[in-house]
Amino acid sequence: MKKAIRGRCLSYRGNPFTEPLSDCLHYEEDGLVVIEAGNIVAYGPALALQRDVGADVAVTYYKDAIICPGFIDCHVHYPQTEMIGAYGKQLIDWLNKYTFITEQKFANKEYALKSAEIFLKEMLRAGTTTSAVFCTVHPQSVDAFFEQSAKLNMRNIAGKVLMDRFAPIGLKDTAQTGYDETKELIAKWHGKGRALYAVTPRFAPTSSAEQMEVTGAVWQEHPGTYLQSHISENKAEIEWVKELYPNRKNYVDVYRHYNQLGPRAIYGHAVHFSDDDFRIFSESGTAIAHCPTSNLFLGSGLFQLERAMTGVPSVRVGLATDLGGGTNFSQLVSMNEAYKTAQLNGFALDAHKAFYLATRGAAEALYLGDSIGSIAEGYEADITILDLKATPILDYRLEHAETLEEQLFALIMLGDDRVTRATYVAGELVYERDHETGSMRFIGI
Repeated sequence: MKKAIRGRCLSYRGNPFTEPLSDCLHYEEDGLVVIEAGNIVAYGPALALQRDVGADVAVTYYKDAIICPGFIDCHVHYPQTEMIGAYGKQLIDWLNKYTFITEQKFANKEYALKSAEIFLKEMLRAGTTTSAVFCTVHPQSVDAFFEQSAKLNMRNIAGKVLMDRFAPIGLKDTAQTGYDETKELIAKWHGKGRALYAVTPRFAPTSSAEQMEVTGAVWQEHPGTYLQSHISENKAEIEWVKELYPNRKNYVDVYRHYNQLGPRAIYGHAVHFSDDDFRIFSESGTAIAHCPTSNLFLGSGLFQLERAMTGVPSVRVGLATDLGGGTNFSQLVSMNEAYKTAQLNGFALDAHKAFYLATRGAAEALYLGDSIGSIAEGYEADITILDLKATPILDYRLEHAETLEEQLFALIMLGDDRVTRATYVAGELVYERDHETGSMRFIGI
């Protein structure tokens, strides 16, 4: 059965970092999004489309709101939900003190199921409809995540962490068990419903050379799957990699040597990248997940966003929260921190570029740019409704905003999960919030 959503609609059909905004922006002041069987079947001016929709189609009109593609999070750890905001001096200290202790709990599937439920609710409350997710070393943590995701019919990417050294015994697999369990999980979940699988080595230091070898092998054996990991987040981490892999040129060369670069590989952070690192990522089709709240929280450094997006050659980049290193589920908050990080690097990130990084840009980073991340005919109907009256100060500020870009920038600076008025997954309403009462309702989980 067809349904439709009406209101101010914002989407992008090109990259505003490299193309004129007029060629990229698809904005309708009074737009209509027509949905059928989980997909968008028409999008355009409401008055023009209404004649073809039919009187029997239910239309939900969102006043004082912006309808946009569901946000996409390119790098996040669902098991770290319970330790978000935990104090840590630097990356390695924080991993040992909090992360590795927390993740051992996910040997218990019931525990993992509850955590996955809470995580997905928070994502939907923030308007995020797709994420690239790290589970733990335990296969049951993957089963728990995908089972909860399937209840909502979400387009999510996830995988079992591969880690056979420098971790507690309860978090270590072996090269062989990691390989075997990954193959089993790919067969079980990849392409089932809207689930997609990512081969997931935590990062080069916590995998032996043997495990790195089989990690690259299992990914190459399963075309269409993803690979996700971390790279060049912290200077001490980079020095550690040099000690552990003395025969490799640098951190990027480690992953290249073990066949872990290429289309559908996405690496979190890449803070301390050289021009040569960017070139290799570009030429191989490897993407970067920009994690600004995490990079600031852990003092990792300032990602070179301008260089990545506009340099020659440029690299695919999507925005990410990196919870629990990051400190907020909302991609509006991530945009806020990305703006500040870019400013400190001498680059003024405007609102359209920021929204692109959390929608179409993130979809392109994940090689899903033909199915999610935009409002367009033929795309999956993952949609977020942003409430322009979510808080008194936002309402007041927007009364004085004269352009769309000024309104979007105010949303970035003043917004958080309270701005999410409604979230649709595959055309179905799964979350809504009343801005007057603050009451929230989840459907399906």
